[in-house]
Amino acid sequence: MNIIKPICLSTFAVLVLAGCGAQKQVSTTASLAQISAPLNIKKVAPLKENELKRWSHLDIVNDTIPGMSVDRAYSELLKNKTGVKVIVGIVDSGVDIEHEDLKDVVWTNTKEIPGNGIDDDKNGYVDDIHGWNFLGDITKENLEYERIIKNKDLVDELTYQAAKALNDKKIADATVGKARTEQMIADLNESDAALAKHFGKPVYTIDEVKAIVSEEPAMQKSKASMQRMLSFNLPIADLKVAIQKQLDGMNAILKGDNLTTDYRKVVGDNPNDITDTKYGNNNVMGPDKNEILHGTHVAGIVAQVRNNNIGGDGVANNVQILTVRAVPDGDEYDKDIALGIRYAVDNGAKVINGSFGKSFSPHKQWVYDAIKYAEKKDVLIVHAAGNSAEDIDSYDNFPNDSDDKKTEFADNMITIGALNYEYGDKVVARFSNIGKVNVDVFAPGVKIYATTPNDTYKYLQGTSMASPNVAGVAALIRSYYPKLSASQVKHILMDSGVAISTDVVVGGKPTDVRSFTALSQSGKIVNAYNALLMAEKMSK
Repeated sequence: MNIIKPICLSTFAVLVLAGCGAQKQVSTTASLAQISAPLNIKKVAPLKENELKRWSHLDIVNDTIPGMSVDRAYSELLKNKTGVKVIVGIVDSGVDIEHEDLKDVVWTNTKEIPGNGIDDDKNGYVDDIHGWNFLGDITKENLEYERIIKNKDLVDELTYQAAKALNDKKIADATVGKARTEQMIADLNESDAALAKHFGKPVYTIDEVKAIVSEEPAMQKSKASMQRMLSFNLPIADLKVAIQKQLDGMNAILKGDNLTTDYRKVVGDNPNDITDTKYGNNNVMGPDKNEILHGTHVAGIVAQVRNNNIGGDGVANNVQILTVRAVPDGDEYDKDIALGIRYAVDNGAKVINGSFGKSFSPHKQWVYDAIKYAEKKDVLIVHAAGNSAEDIDSYDNFPNDSDDKKTEFADNMITIGALNYEYGDKVVARFSNIGKVNVDVFAPGVKIYATTPNDTYKYLQGTSMASPNVAGVAALIRSYYPKLSASQVKHILMDSGVAISTDVVVGGKPTDVRSFTALSQSGKIVNAYNALLMAEKMSK
């Protein structure tokens, strides 16, 4: 899927996100619920910078922030304990394995001799020292519906017509939206310039904007515009890039360029032949570090080194990151995902994070088979639910572990919705997909601070950020309680979560208010403290 994708596009709102979806089975383990959600309590004061940077690690009771109680788990449950090393597979856009806060947690294939051009371990991948790059030197890619339109033989007639209808809608939307988006860019640039001059600095906060007192109509207009823009929790520089990217996409659709470009040909394989496996390379950072922001951020959420006074802290403290580069800027190929999952499994991963997804999957069976293979090898797959604010009990979202959206074919996959840092009726991220059957549990996914390429750090948001938060907790459980199976860990994550029974706003629409219990199978938010307590009990 397009891993950095806008949720909505209107005159005053573009939000960049990442992630996608899946499905599940009824959980049976009784909950300990050692930490439970406080009723009618929410943090009134704005989060301080140090709180915001680690809010996903904070405690819903002690801090009144809907975090995962990670810090509390370390201080109260894991102190003076030692776990086993756990390999976490990051199937994504690539990872900056040279990053100052990740280089010490990078997996190394000790069976391979670096740089000798020989497949020493005979696993089919030459010099795969830190993982494998199934994308070769490409960074961009078509969306799946575009590939279907270009090659009708990939799918049945019904699916082809659905893809064609989507393309027609994209053209209609681009026709209407182009002028609006151009105006949005102009307004954003004008307002940003006015406020930068007003403050005497290029970067300012939403609180500073709110505090502006002016009778000048131009300043009032700039203030109102930037308040709306900043309310989506993205730096203005990133927002400008996102809107321009959206405009570029509209222009490509209107020109028909999206149906003529063939990105894949430089890889040299046949993406529709699962037996054609001799492709890609060992450069898990890809050809351009700027294109691996997403995967680097995901890896950092799981594993950036804790307590080293650099950047942020990862959830897990005893892990190695195995990188599988398989998710481009566009939609991933089913073949790459299927082979990528198998690669991670075969090289020792006990947890695999998948922060990607799409609405069409011509070769979904290849991915289903890979999920089953991971289940057979006792590997847990953690997958993002998606950022379309849709109910994936009825909306197609691949990959998943249920072909009919009702019955699971495997019990080693858990699907994660995203939480906002504000506990109360806005606790569900406005972009998060939901699903009483096909979303399992929720976790922090708004303004998550983690590693980005070239020794930098940023806040990003999306179910793509919620998923690695859960993958990190899963890795903790598998580290300290290694005898528990992937299925047991999945159900611990669901059953031990903090239950929220109040009504919440869904899709960012004040008129759409539902019980939180109706948005996922568990009706809970992941909690590391509770999960470790339950793991302790189950291990005995």
